[in-house]
Amino acid sequence: MQFANIIGQQPVKQQLAELVQHNRLSHALLFLGKEGSGALSLAIAFAQYVVCEKVNGRQSTVNSQQPGPSLFGEAEPEIPKTTPEKINDSCGVCPACLKAQQLVHPDIHFSYPTVTKKSREKPVATDFITEWREFVKLSPYGNLFEWIEQIKEKENSQGKITAEECNDIIRKLSLKSFESEYKILIMWMPEMLGTEGNKLLKLIEEPPPSTLFILVTENEAQVLQTIVSRCQLIKIPALETKEIEEALINRNKTEPAIARQVASVSEGNYHEALQLVQHAEEDWQALLREWLNATLKTGPVAQTKWVEEISRLGREKQKQFLRYFNHLLEQAIHYRIMGEKLNIGEKERDFAQRLNKIAGIEQQQAIIEELDRASYYIERNAHGKMLFHALTIKLYHIIQDKIVFLEN
Repeated sequence: MQFANIIGQQPVKQQLAELVQHNRLSHALLFLGKEGSGALSLAIAFAQYVVCEKVNGRQSTVNSQQPGPSLFGEAEPEIPKTTPEKINDSCGVCPACLKAQQLVHPDIHFSYPTVTKKSREKPVATDFITEWREFVKLSPYGNLFEWIEQIKEKENSQGKITAEECNDIIRKLSLKSFESEYKILIMWMPEMLGTEGNKLLKLIEEPPPSTLFILVTENEAQVLQTIVSRCQLIKIPALETKEIEEALINRNKTEPAIARQVASVSEGNYHEALQLVQHAEEDWQALLREWLNATLKTGPVAQTKWVEEISRLGREKQKQFLRYFNHLLEQAIHYRIMGEKLNIGEKERDFAQRLNKIAGIEQQQAIIEELDRASYYIERNAHGKMLFHALTIKLYHIIQDKIVFLEN
């Protein structure tokens, strides 16, 4: 995987390239990026950049025609090394790059959460390497839930990086590198390490020569602080709306109008954007209009009917609907400030104007907070009917009675 294959993140790509070019590469890096930002893809692309023969000017000795060391005491031949060029991406064509792209480079190791398939089994990452390669190639912006769903056999399986995996990491990194100057470990989701992670502290603090750790996390606070303190932090920002829109059009072949709408509500998360595209045919605006009419005009019977309808959609669609409502409220606030200068579609502009007529800025902000809170509870398996009934009542009082509900 090359930097060119990754959506946006140009400043981070430049920063990573300069770490190598200026010989400022730390032995342990912590990539911190929310889901859908491309942090894992960046880590894999960076590992390929580090081992690329064109970048480091070092040719692999595997299957080369260079003579081996003499049996009679002469000096060993030097590995040919050229002056590396200041290039900002791996070449993608040298033997090292070709292996890295297939996730089979012998000096790039992976660690990730695994599940127990049999009783008393002690799984390690290499037990799932075939599934891992498939996951990364098909879903480079995938999340932990999708990965565990792919490898689990039991319904309630939970991912974990085990003590046995830590022992395996120590064993692998104690060996000499096969082809590259560096041995590299990419650990995805180090927050899934328990106290077992303390086994790795000495190795991270005093690694063997030319060993590089790349830890990829979505939540720095959940990673053992003893590990965080030993790493150089690389922050991966959320993607820009325009970058997601262009990626959906060019990579996913999404219709431009749908890509624009989805990108605006994906909150910088390309994985979420891909999920939203699958349900782009849903007419969220019609569903929202029906809800508002039931809440403010037609009364309890219509409200109950609407709640029955939304409860049948399932949690993912419910969250998407709430996110869409949130997006329209934000557009209404922007429209109130910018007026006709706001660059949005005609349907959204009309809806924003209508929202501004029924609710002021304080009410709109209060609704946004209630929608965010509802999404939080949906993720934690809240009862759909009860949640949307309560949300309907709150929505009515916020708009009609200008009441803002406060949480302790």
